[in-house]
Amino acid sequence: MATAQPANANGVRHRSVATDGMSNSAGSGDGAKMDDVTQWHKHAQRMKVKILQQVQDQLSDILDKALTEPVNASVHGKAAKVGSSRSQRMDDGKVFMDRASLLDELFEISHIRTIYHMFVAVLLIFCVSTLTVDYIDQGRLVLEFDLLFYAFGKLGTVVWVWALMLVYSLLVPYYGLRIWASLYHRCTSKLGLSLGTALVIAAFQTSVLGLLPVYVVVRQQLPPASRFIVILEQIRFLMKSYSFMRESAPVIMKNAPKRGEKVRFPTWSSYLYFLFCPTLIYRESYPRNTHIRWKYVGVTSTMILACLFYGYFILVRLCVPVFTSESHQPFSKRAMVLAVFHSILPGIMLLLLCFFAFLHCWLNLFGELLRFADRMFYKDWWNSTSFANYYRTWNVVVHDWLYYYGYRDFLWLSKRKFRAAAMLSVFILSAVVHEYALTMGFGFFYPVMFCLFAIFGVVFNFTMNDKRQSPVFNIIMWACLFLGQGVQVCLYCQEWYAQIRCPRTGNSFWELVTPRSWSCGYQR
Repeated sequence: MATAQPANANGVRHRSVATDGMSNSAGSGDGAKMDDVTQWHKHAQRMKVKILQQVQDQLSDILDKALTEPVNASVHGKAAKVGSSRSQRMDDGKVFMDRASLLDELFEISHIRTIYHMFVAVLLIFCVSTLTVDYIDQGRLVLEFDLLFYAFGKLGTVVWVWALMLVYSLLVPYYGLRIWASLYHRCTSKLGLSLGTALVIAAFQTSVLGLLPVYVVVRQQLPPASRFIVILEQIRFLMKSYSFMRESAPVIMKNAPKRGEKVRFPTWSSYLYFLFCPTLIYRESYPRNTHIRWKYVGVTSTMILACLFYGYFILVRLCVPVFTSESHQPFSKRAMVLAVFHSILPGIMLLLLCFFAFLHCWLNLFGELLRFADRMFYKDWWNSTSFANYYRTWNVVVHDWLYYYGYRDFLWLSKRKFRAAAMLSVFILSAVVHEYALTMGFGFFYPVMFCLFAIFGVVFNFTMNDKRQSPVFNIIMWACLFLGQGVQVCLYCQEWYAQIRCPRTGNSFWELVTPRSWSCGYQR
């Protein structure tokens, strides 16, 4: 009988067989379950990515609207309506809010920070290559910065001219407008008083902020970097003082003081703060940070110095050798084409360097020192698929000034007609100011920037508009930037060496406005 067998041996054997069978079946079941779990995990990951992408896109759209549409709830006492008309939005002024610069946020991402590290590595390579070339050619390991010292020469003259412009901007526009404000509501001829005050202030502006810097730059023969400091500060003071008067005068005209009260006028301290804070739109107060991050100040100052040396190495290693040797060769179409393509790399590097050094580092440095909280000095212009968007996002500080005091005021005067003419006038004004700065900075007239800006820029603005959303147009925009920068660097460098080789023999008008590079090659 089965029960007579040894229970222990058979029991163990049978249990072992049973256990093996159960383990096999369990193993196959666990394998199937593991496959199901793996498939479900992959599906969940895919769904997670899709959901996060959708949420990110929606949040990005909401934030873009919140940051770009002028909302002034504190002034109007109610929230702005999303469906408000364009005319209603244009009546609102710029709203300042607490927000960081875009690159500061992007540098928190390790992948974006790696791009920054790549540019630092290129700077180190420039230093090593310069040392190596100098050691091979001259047997020394010393970095010399002769070109840099030359460019920033005569800084004493720059300092006293800048101080004079600062004192004038602090006193004349402020107290001139204050005197006008104290008389405006008591004067019977308000229009005559306003026109007279405007003419007097315009005469002072033209004499001190207009002609004096130009006279000093030309008379003292300042070197290029010193010239640019004086001229750019001249433009900044003019734009700042105009914004102060443009924003303050309408408020004074609309708010008549009650009997026995004085006219409410902006404080001198608010105007002084405005002259140094990184914005061109005047407000009596701005959002402020609670404290100064001194580590951020130190890092930003170091990056500004690094950008300065970066630009020096780009000119010395990539521009000077090419155009020095080219200046001794006869002009030809082949040489011109090769020079343009040789200039594309240094041109685009100088463009990115100027953007990073000024629009990010310099403005953030002053913003941090003054605890200025609104750091949206630029937007993601590098993602633009249209030149219209590129012009709006490249330099938000200047764009705001041109928009509110150029484009919007033009439409207000024309009763919201002629929008194309308003946009064209802003382009022409911007092109003229850019060309003026380059002409005074380099010391010669060669309207390359004006032609690229006022002709090609206008055409691209109306053809490559905001309707272009394909990534292909982003490639086209970058290709145009590369080529445009190459043309500018090439032509301005050629003209610089032509001015040295073939100096002017007279001061006639046509000789002053005719580029020397057009005829210098034939005068050897």
